[in-house]
Amino acid sequence: MTTIETAADATPEWRAAGTDLSERRRSGVSRGAIADLAATPEMLAVSWNADGRARIGASVTIEAIGSDGALAAAYPGLVAAANGLATPQIRHLATLGGNLAQRSRCWYYRNPEIACLKKGGAECPAREGNHRYGVAFDLGPCVAPHPSSMASALMAYEATVVTDRRNGPSIAALLGDGSDGTSDHALEPGEIITAIDLPLPVAGERAVYKRAISRTWAEWPLVEVVARVVVEDGVIRHVRLTAGGVAPVPLRLTEAEQAAQGASASPDTILKAAQAASAGARPLPMTGYKVTLLEGLVRDVLERCLDA
Repeated sequence: MTTIETAADATPEWRAAGTDLSERRRSGVSRGAIADLAATPEMLAVSWNADGRARIGASVTIEAIGSDGALAAAYPGLVAAANGLATPQIRHLATLGGNLAQRSRCWYYRNPEIACLKKGGAECPAREGNHRYGVAFDLGPCVAPHPSSMASALMAYEATVVTDRRNGPSIAALLGDGSDGTSDHALEPGEIITAIDLPLPVAGERAVYKRAISRTWAEWPLVEVVARVVVEDGVIRHVRLTAGGVAPVPLRLTEAEQAAQGASASPDTILKAAQAASAGARPLPMTGYKVTLLEGLVRDVLERCLDA
């Protein structure tokens, strides 16, 4: 086992549960030595500050997050996302830190015989090739969507990241803005995620997570959306909307939020917010359908929030 203290001095790939690394090694994309990380007690725990904020250790499993009643009460959208991804077997092993740091699911990246930007190549073969599962917001040279569902949910809660070297970068800072096609995250070599800090819970929050997938089970989402809403006296007083599967990084749907913030909790507001969700979309020739899916999902999750 490699501890946090010694990991920075090692050079192999790190493995916690290894749900993504094991597949990459089977396919031949990843090779070389492996260092198993020995999680500290803090990395395996969900803790609470005196003021009610939660810290989730990076080695806490997705299943543990999904079954935590206190987290569900305070951060319902996060727990809904945890329960919605992958399969029970994967959720049982996969960790929060691993989900954030996993690599691209693009089939060109996963093919050991094909060079791409993320493997040191000069271009993104998916851009001119088969990119039907690619991005609808073309933000950079790589057209593969980011694979982390938990990142989208954590972005909706404006969570921050704790590593063995830094304390406080946002999810957006950890994953970048999509302009760097060579990496899936901005972790430095040897840097390890140790925890995620969540803000104070918002009273009266209603939250929904939903994904559109290409088959009925065990699939990465084509599009996924997290919605957080607080309604008071028939008015939307607080709203956060994030999307995954549509860009090289999870997206905050700020224009959709602006369409809903302070407006009446009505079907007209929901429609305006759903239409605004695709503002700035630049789909590829094969990904225009994701724009329609995104608008439909935003409408659906907002309707569910307001009906809750």
